[in-house]
Amino acid sequence: FKDVAQRCASRPLEGRLDGRSEGLPDSREKVMEFGFDFCYWSVDPAAPNYASQEEVFQDLGVCVLSGASEGYNVCLFAYGQTGSGKTYTMMGTPDSIGLTPRICQVSYWHLRDTKANHNLIFPLSFLEIYNERVRDLLRGAEQKKPAPLRVREHPEKGPYVQGLSQHVVTDYKQAVDLLEEGIANRITAATHVHDASSRSHAIFTIQYTQAILENNLPSEIVSKINLVDLAGSERADPQYCRDRITEGANINKSLVTLGIVISALAQNSQMFSSSQSINSVLSEGEGSTVGSQSSSLSGSGRRQCFIPYRDSVLTWLLKDSLGGNSKTIMIATVSPSSSSYNETLSTLRYAAHARNIVNKPRVNEDANVRLIRELREEIDRLKSMLLSFEMVPNFKGIVHPKMKLLELSL
Repeated sequence: FKDVAQRCASRPLEGRLDGRSEGLPDSREKVMEFGFDFCYWSVDPAAPNYASQEEVFQDLGVCVLSGASEGYNVCLFAYGQTGSGKTYTMMGTPDSIGLTPRICQVSYWHLRDTKANHNLIFPLSFLEIYNERVRDLLRGAEQKKPAPLRVREHPEKGPYVQGLSQHVVTDYKQAVDLLEEGIANRITAATHVHDASSRSHAIFTIQYTQAILENNLPSEIVSKINLVDLAGSERADPQYCRDRITEGANINKSLVTLGIVISALAQNSQMFSSSQSINSVLSEGEGSTVGSQSSSLSGSGRRQCFIPYRDSVLTWLLKDSLGGNSKTIMIATVSPSSSSYNETLSTLRYAAHARNIVNKPRVNEDANVRLIRELREEIDRLKSMLLSFEMVPNFKGIVHPKMKLLELSL
């Protein structure tokens, strides 16, 4: 994972957490420390250390855009308990827009300033996962009760949603209109924590397509930005109706699976790092003898954990973002209220595990366009070789027949 950020919805924690209620000293106090790349205090705008939406965007949103423009898949997701500020951070309000609209805004500034040899296209899609079913949030007007969409897996491109609508827009206003339409179609409900709590996981995707013609050589890079607003986990309340309890159980199931996936990936990454360290230390010793010893040590170590991506729709769709071909940023939103101690501790542990995951991002260039460019580069290289050979004295008299055929073909 590239960055793990913590955003406090109340008084700052300063990287520490103790288990006592405010104002009540406890001799059993236990201090826990967590490390983050960024830590934001976003409650009182008058506070000197207040972090605005713009500051969060400059730290995290700019990283998302720079990664996508370089051709990498990028995922940014917010995790935390209900009411801790996930949707505010990702979507914002009309007076204080969040990361998603700001990323859209800067993307279309790039589109407006595109050079003549660059062609940028930004298809958008917006879905929600509710009760382990996928709904297209941008097809609400087409049918009153749309059928759930199926998740498939492409052997090269990974998981995708079959039949999900893609919308090509040309300016920021069109993008915001689609974003607002999707938010309006999203399922919310009142809980004991929040009057309009999001009851689904939402994934807003920007397909970042760049067609570039440079030195008469084409290239096409297709990267993907996933902006994920997760539903908040909470304990089941027996006063809720059966539908609300089922809904909460499905939310918790997907979040528990996400936690299992993150823990397994973190464990695998740590095992890989430790085996690499052992091999590097041993390789400095006795040459080939130690080399065979180190390989046997690493081979006889513990097996890597199985990653249960398919145990939930959420983790299946985020497979590339979790330990795969993506740069990923996690925002952990927390409340330091003593009544939220357990939920806050759980969120911080989530973030600590996520920070240990090692992804494997790569530039996503279209295979056919890359092949054409490489062949043209090979032709240019061979032509330059022929020219250099022709400068050698008596070259034409001793040239090999195959070289003559190559020259004729070029």
